Amino acid sequence: QVQLAESGGGLVQVGDSLRLSCVPSGRLLTAYVMAWFRQFPGQERKFVTAINGRTGLTYYPDSAEGRFTISRDVAKNTVQLQMNSLKPEDTAVYYCAADARRLWSRGVSQNENDYDNWGQGTQVTVSS
Repeated sequence: QVQLAESGGGLVQVGDSLRLSCVPSGRLLTAYVMAWFRQFPGQERKFVTAINGRTGLTYYPDSAEGRFTISRDVAKNTVQLQMNSLKPEDTAVYYCAADARRLWSRGVSQNENDYDNWGQGTQVTVSS
């Protein structure tokens, strides 16, 4: 198990940008597939993006609009989610997740049930 600490959420205006960060406590991110999910009220968590901590390969769902970018800073042991051109429908709780089992696999899982480690979540609110 690894503890994940998220930061960077907040209240922004339509069109603004926001950067979320996630730090795996006591573990190197290079040992995990690191992912971001978001959860709308009353719904399950939905996959946003992921990065293989070992290779740096990034993954986005087919529905991605290109406004979000995931990256890693190995020296700082941090994964970041850069969100641009934010819309009110981006309002959600954003979660960082880590999966060690697929580190050496092709691709990543977009299913929240395949991630064993979760952060506490950070609220992102986009106001119009």
